[in-house]
Amino acid sequence: MKLTIKPILSIPQISKGDDLFEIICHALNTSRISLQDNDIIVLTQKIISKAEGRFIELRSVHPSSYAISQARICSKDPRLVELIIQESNAILRIKPGTIIVEHRLGFICANGGIDHSNVTLGNEAEETVLLLPENPSLSAKLLRQKLIKKFGVNLAIIIIDSHGRPWRQGITGISIGFSGIPGLVDMRGKPDMFGGILKITQIAAVDELAAAASLVLGESSEGRPAVHIRGFPYDLREGNFQELIRPKSQDLFR
Repeated sequence: MKLTIKPILSIPQISKGDDLFEIICHALNTSRISLQDNDIIVLTQKIISKAEGRFIELRSVHPSSYAISQARICSKDPRLVELIIQESNAILRIKPGTIIVEHRLGFICANGGIDHSNVTLGNEAEETVLLLPENPSLSAKLLRQKLIKKFGVNLAIIIIDSHGRPWRQGITGISIGFSGIPGLVDMRGKPDMFGGILKITQIAAVDELAAAASLVLGESSEGRPAVHIRGFPYDLREGNFQELIRPKSQDLFR
């Protein structure tokens, strides 16, 4: 089976409290996509965060003395730095323009995953930021359960964001939460094409899908926050986001 990735069209601008289930069902119908077993829906974190009301107005934030001191180093608004600290387990690196943190969800990212772009319209845009979903995997699970109940098929949901990577320029799509799909596909113990036995190969399949989906979603003004994927070459199973997080004892980049 070939792998296909198609945009789910006609999803409007999302506001706090919007019912993403109803919106996605309508968009699937408009896009003439009939769900089948083993299909995957990939959503940007932005529409999850917006629906869940993860907006913060900077004028409501009161930075600590620590946030103010760090803001001087990175040349950022102290109120934004305060939010980055609140969203993080630890600050790992800081330099002008960037703060690299361990997010409270466990992954490493820049600026606490806090988004300034395409958040709001009008004069309030510069003063409003968007935090990542409180629990992306739970958000994916709840949406998936509703879709399974409505359509009667087994499917998976992936929520993605754009991240940079050590030693590489540019950003790529990466999963920050999912339901109904493995984070890692473990190939250890299986034969390679020459009959040798694989010893260390574990495929970050959910991140590979996230990166592929981001090519269709776009990274700027495209306005496509969801895609449909069919033809995933591995079995679906319930995964756990923590399987993607490298243990600190094995992390050579900190």
